[in-house]
Amino acid sequence: MARRRRRLFARWYPGFAASLEPRGLGAYRTRLLAPLSGRVLEVGCGHGVNFPHYPEAVTELVAVEPEAHLRDLAREQAAALDRDVTVLDGRAEALPVESGSFDSVVTTLVLCSVGDLDRALAEIRRVLKPGGALVCLEHVASANRAVRAGEHAFDAVFWSHAFGGCHTGRDTGAAIARAGFEAKGLKAKRYPGLPFPLSVSPHLIGSAHKPVQL
Repeated sequence: MARRRRRLFARWYPGFAASLEPRGLGAYRTRLLAPLSGRVLEVGCGHGVNFPHYPEAVTELVAVEPEAHLRDLAREQAAALDRDVTVLDGRAEALPVESGSFDSVVTTLVLCSVGDLDRALAEIRRVLKPGGALVCLEHVASANRAVRAGEHAFDAVFWSHAFGGCHTGRDTGAAIARAGFEAKGLKAKRYPGLPFPLSVSPHLIGSAHKPVQL
């Protein structure tokens, strides 16, 4: 996704991700993306798993992905859907697009893995139009202190190394608020149908907005 380059992860991740779609992720993507319109940027598009879920009201779709293998798969997915998608090489911390030019920015299971979360969110805010939305589905740290401590330990010894820099114990909601987004549209919800450890902690789903008045 929008992580620093991890070529081995990029090879096996699409198969693993496909196994999650029937567990409810596909339906969550459809509900999340259905209201979008206008010019949309997807950060960390991976192999293009979101592409079938974008509505026709999205008039331009630009996607950023650092992994060459995943970019190739994303372009193949767009071609198979006969959908015009511009897939760019880039990272969340340095988005290769102009400021204030997108109606929405989409991240799904991406912000857990960026190297510098605050910088990535600052970049997302930069490229959004005033009033534009960060639309996301992200797993985040547990509110339970003991579980959260276990998440950090699990990340340090195994999960982040095996899963492309993903952090199960990252407080993404606090980072979104810290970046200056209005986050009332984000809701925390657990999805027990997903595999461990994704089923243990909540996901943030919904939208946070860049203020109209800067």
